[in-house]
Amino acid sequence: MARRGSRWFTILIFLGAVTAFTATPAFADPIRDAQWHLQFLQVQQAQQYSQGDGVIVGVVDSGVDAKHPDLAGGVLPGYTIGPYGDPYQDAVGHGTAMAGLIAAHGRALGIAPRAKILPVKHSATLDGSALPGGVRIAVDHGAKVLCLAYAGFDNDIDRGDIQYAIDHDVVVVAGVGNADTAGGQFPAAYPGVVGAAGVDRNGNHAQTSVVTSAAVLAAPSVDIMAPDSLSYPGTNGYAVGTGTSNSTAIIAGAAALVRAKFPRLSAVEVIHRLTATADDKGPPGRDDQYGYGIVNLVKALTADVPPLTPSAMATTAAAPPEPTDRGVPAAVIALLIIAALAAAGVIVGVVRARTR
Repeated sequence: MARRGSRWFTILIFLGAVTAFTATPAFADPIRDAQWHLQFLQVQQAQQYSQGDGVIVGVVDSGVDAKHPDLAGGVLPGYTIGPYGDPYQDAVGHGTAMAGLIAAHGRALGIAPRAKILPVKHSATLDGSALPGGVRIAVDHGAKVLCLAYAGFDNDIDRGDIQYAIDHDVVVVAGVGNADTAGGQFPAAYPGVVGAAGVDRNGNHAQTSVVTSAAVLAAPSVDIMAPDSLSYPGTNGYAVGTGTSNSTAIIAGAAALVRAKFPRLSAVEVIHRLTATADDKGPPGRDDQYGYGIVNLVKALTADVPPLTPSAMATTAAAPPEPTDRGVPAAVIALLIIAALAAAGVIVGVVRARTR
């Protein structure tokens, strides 16, 4: 009997090993494997705490290919500014890539796969011909995070639209711009906006990322694999790109994770949590390459971060896997307080002076 029992025990171990083996795909998916930023940012661990459930992210861009299988069920009814046609058609693939980096849930994986994408098409190309007004449309239709993966020059309309979003408690993320273009640094340089800078595979400043005082947070921006428009020539629904557009979408996804995990936090408090838990790079504190550092998704979702105001109470957070002992930089507190006051119309004159 002892020998028989031992035999069955051996068989059960073997069957268990077979089950464990067959539960893992027999081969890796080259698309997912190419998304190096997922491991770099510990996305799988972060998504144990939040996946962005229900948070609407406005992607004001070249449209979003809603037929892409990685975005199925995650794209809301879209809108178009001007004569650019169907918001679900993306002739250049840029808006689709941004949406995918935020909320893909197929071969490619987004930072916040359960977030909802609200596409607002304000351009048909990437030649700087974008029309204003997309920000207000996204805000008016429920966006709580905005992904503005473009950079231009200061103007009264855009400044007003950004202030409108801030007044409506929206986290606005915008790229600081690419060094190989002649574009400006707005809307990233407006007060209260999270200026997204870029880093490479080693976590160092990406050469393509503009060095600027507009930088607030950094994220991967080099050789980023993302979904692409299925109709765009030369792609198979995926493409690799480099630029601060990528870091913009990733940080927008991070904001969606935080807003889902802590639904009672204001936009100012969400930004505070992201900057207070970022991994500092470069000189201590904020600098013009990394902002306050590289976004740390796990810490942003788990760390004990004192609120800016006693009334900003969050939902219960899990204990962090590793404690953070960094205090909140005085400069970021000042930045966020300025944004909050500007939203209330208290220091409009100061805001205008800074943006001219």
